[in-house]
Amino acid sequence: MPEPSLLLLIPAYNEEARIEPVLRRYADFFGRNYAGTFQLVVVLNGCRDNTLGVVQRVAKDFPAVGWLDFPAPIGKGGALIEGLKLAGKADLIGYVDADGATPPNAFLDLVKKTGAADCVIGSRWLPGAVIHQSQTGNRRFASRVFHFIVQTLFRMNIRDTQCGAKVMKRAAVEKIHSKLLIADMAFDINLLFALKCAGFKILEVPTEWTDQIGSKVALTHTSLTMLLSVIRVRLIYWPWLYTLLRPLKPLETWLYKKLRAPLPLSASEQRGLKVED
Repeated sequence: MPEPSLLLLIPAYNEEARIEPVLRRYADFFGRNYAGTFQLVVVLNGCRDNTLGVVQRVAKDFPAVGWLDFPAPIGKGGALIEGLKLAGKADLIGYVDADGATPPNAFLDLVKKTGAADCVIGSRWLPGAVIHQSQTGNRRFASRVFHFIVQTLFRMNIRDTQCGAKVMKRAAVEKIHSKLLIADMAFDINLLFALKCAGFKILEVPTEWTDQIGSKVALTHTSLTMLLSVIRVRLIYWPWLYTLLRPLKPLETWLYKKLRAPLPLSASEQRGLKVED
């Protein structure tokens, strides 16, 4: 039986200094170790540096590498929402971070487990995970507080919702895509809860991971934005309360802008963003 075709998305924001070796490692590794069709698409999100030029340089050596370019910032979640619109091009669709924290062999391990679930996600917090460089103490603390909040609100029983390594079957992506509205880094919660509510099986497995220098996460702003967004996701699935709180929409918009965060998308906005390539 042939290997399923695989589309890997990498959202990128001003990554010219880090992304080239990541792209080359992934393209080379999957070219040598994966028998199915492999495509790697970088989704550029408001880049002001030469990330696009770097991607184009790598694409000359590896035809499997492509890109979508959004000149205006749409957030990591927004980039993935747009990238996942390409789900019809492959049997499996996944994503990893642009910093290379998840090595190609670890992502391939997730792909190999998709026979047992509709979505397979890497976890840094399960026994068996191989962590070469840990997060700072502040980031670990923030991560565990966020996990407690997410578990309290959603009861998904997932230890690591935020690990940037996930792969899904096409049918699952196509089924829940219209429910993906969170454009910031809480996108993963939106994705996983939408999958759970639609009845898809999620498998969490230990992974290999290295914390990378140069993180673009501003801990305070990012944490507050993610808290705001997970509350929004929870309210979406409580329609009566969501409707009741609708008059607070201007306050919500003000908070997102104050935090310099991408606003959540409406259903019409999610369908309407245009791709430039």
